[in-house]
Amino acid sequence: MRAYVIEKYIRPSELKPVNDAPEPQPGSNQLLVDVYSAGLNYFDILQVQGKYQNQPPFPWTPGVEFAGVIAANSPTPDGCKLKPGDRVFGSMQGAYADKIACDYRAVYKMPASMTFDEASSLTITWPTSYEGLVGRAELKAAEWVLVHAAAGGVGLVAVQIAKALGAKVIATAGSADKLEVCKRLGGADEVINYRDAGWQKQVMDITKGKGVDVVYDPVGLIQQSLKVIAWKGRVVVVGFAAGAIEKIPMNLVLLKNISIVGLHWGAYISREPARVPEVWAALMALYESGKLKPIIYSEVFSFESLPQGLKAIADRQTWGKAVLRIKEEHSESTPKAKL
Repeated sequence: MRAYVIEKYIRPSELKPVNDAPEPQPGSNQLLVDVYSAGLNYFDILQVQGKYQNQPPFPWTPGVEFAGVIAANSPTPDGCKLKPGDRVFGSMQGAYADKIACDYRAVYKMPASMTFDEASSLTITWPTSYEGLVGRAELKAAEWVLVHAAAGGVGLVAVQIAKALGAKVIATAGSADKLEVCKRLGGADEVINYRDAGWQKQVMDITKGKGVDVVYDPVGLIQQSLKVIAWKGRVVVVGFAAGAIEKIPMNLVLLKNISIVGLHWGAYISREPARVPEVWAALMALYESGKLKPIIYSEVFSFESLPQGLKAIADRQTWGKAVLRIKEEHSESTPKAKL
């Protein structure tokens, strides 16, 4: 089968697919899935170079988010309600390949109205943003929430979820084009370029001096954001896309009664497994209601164009979720239009 196989650490530009990779053999509790689309992530860039906190043993295949069809020759583990032919999405190391073996508990049935490209974008961004805002920040209707890097994968989801909860959203991004995406596709109430020297004053003006109730930060702008947070505000630490891990002046935390909480969605499956289906049920209800939608970057990258896709992410060209199309949908696996 076709796959990207890492046998030594390389630069992303050196990635080349092979045509003779062995088909994965499903283990206990695993399904075999024919992969149609895979989500691209910034950590892929780090992982292929050996710079990420989770490094599989050689040889291995990059990519962790996928959507596809359960293969005809897939086993059906005890307790699994999915079956061969089902359209599914999930999360497992090895997504940049024609096939993947994955624990059935990390695989979910796709909504009939969703494409493979869209479904491959969900497993990190959707639950991270939902649990960050709902489970950790306990965001309430009418509160102000500041979403940093709001044109990115988790950012645009956070904007949509906050709006669905009845909150008022200030979205930040680093260019006029991305700010327009936050408004047009995410539905943000206000947008601010965080490269502007006076962005904090803009936040205080928008909130009439009150400040924001919640800060959602996947970048590393917490210290700057503490200047615009309201009394008893909550900060959700999602990541450090800017590269530096901040040192927080704790006197500000004390003086404003601020709560700073982290969100590591990947740990829930082992530490709080009962919460996982609850989050997905809430997310699918939001999707079915039309309040939450997958937002895919305008250029979908072909399987052979993985290096170009990762470069676009590294160069901060993308917005929403960048997707790698492993193979085209066939008519028999595409939802039929209703007459």
